[in-house]
Amino acid sequence: MTPSILIVDSSEELKELIQRTFTGTDARVERLSESTAALEVLNQKPFDLLMIGQGPPEGALIDWLRAVLDTWPGLAIVLCPETISVSLAMEAVRTGVLDVLTRPLDPEQVRFVVDKALSATRRRAAAHPPPVAKAELLFGRSERMQSVRAQLVQLAPSTATVLVRGESGTGKELVARTIHALSPRADAPFVKIDCASLPETLLESELFGYEKGAFTGAGAKKQGRVELAEQGTLFLDEVGELALSTQSKLLRLLQDREIERLGGTKTIRVDVRVVAATHRDLEGMVENGSFRRDLFYRLNVLPVWLAPLRARRDDILDLAQRFVAEAAARNGVSSKVLEPGALEVLVAQRWPGNVRQLQNFVERLVVLSSGTSITRAEVEGELTRPIRFETETGPAGGDALPALGTTGLPVLTAAMRDAEREILLRTLRKVGGNRSAAARVLGVSRSTLYNKLEEHDL
Repeated sequence: MTPSILIVDSSEELKELIQRTFTGTDARVERLSESTAALEVLNQKPFDLLMIGQGPPEGALIDWLRAVLDTWPGLAIVLCPETISVSLAMEAVRTGVLDVLTRPLDPEQVRFVVDKALSATRRRAAAHPPPVAKAELLFGRSERMQSVRAQLVQLAPSTATVLVRGESGTGKELVARTIHALSPRADAPFVKIDCASLPETLLESELFGYEKGAFTGAGAKKQGRVELAEQGTLFLDEVGELALSTQSKLLRLLQDREIERLGGTKTIRVDVRVVAATHRDLEGMVENGSFRRDLFYRLNVLPVWLAPLRARRDDILDLAQRFVAEAAARNGVSSKVLEPGALEVLVAQRWPGNVRQLQNFVERLVVLSSGTSITRAEVEGELTRPIRFETETGPAGGDALPALGTTGLPVLTAAMRDAEREILLRTLRKVGGNRSAAARVLGVSRSTLYNKLEEHDL
């Protein structure tokens, strides 16, 4: 994990001290001279620690800190002002500030406090998925997304079940996390289960848990995701993939707020709010008998529809710029900007994979571009680059390949293999050998990437 620290101070002293303290590490340290700019910067990219040397006036400090912590509840904050009263320092700590340092700053004390803050951030990140910042909740400038935003604000405080509909990659999980973060359950767990990624037998045990001896290998009792989400939110992604037998048990949960673990006879009362999502045509599935009608009605209490990205092009500009900042921070590369011509090309694309496809494509641009800005030519070059693996169908651009004589096939095949190997090597170098990052940049699954690396002896 590359630590990232945002400093608010009128002088370079604190930044220079932090940089000396972390010499030899990949720590990202940025400084702002005024606290008014901090909220905007935090909106654009994540930080692990906020250090405030010269912040708002004392009379406004506590309210400002509350606003920051309300918006970014997982952010560690350390105060190190020129002067501060004991009573104000104590109130700041009660508000949620991790520590208050006095000047002149002791380098050893600074290192200890910063290490403590970063360790707390790592533990929190490992234990819980990152919460959605309230500033990030209200996303999208398009009319359609503003309508969704208003709808989420209205329905979040309730306990009613929500069904999020839309094509794959439109951001259904973000909507679910937004509902949770805006609800009275925000401090309780947000638990996700992907109904499409698990076989039926395993899905049922993961969802409802099991008793010791329920099946071969069940050596101890295990709580399911429903129980783990107690007093919080249970997110059922791709709920349209549930088998009919599991659908009946889910119906009982929604109707009676009761479950039974596999192999058990005890009825367990639960308090969870269910948010489900699907890209499937549930109405059609109800008609053909593959999805229970009564379950559909129970899930569809509060429907939320997400439009595809091609129907809300006004959002592409903001999303692309945000993804650039996030990708740069995630991959440890310098900050980049999208030139106007590059943005123009991105906005003109249809993005059949929606927001997820745009995010992966932008990450590829950030990792593979060499300058401080991403140009129109680079975007067009990546759009036409033939990164097509044999496991995929059709050419990268979506056009039919020209007919080839059989005499040209061996030469073409060898050239394609060489080009494919070069792309793999170049991408791995750019991401420092991180295979997961390479798969994201190339827009393929990790298993596809691993197969290709093995095929090319890489």
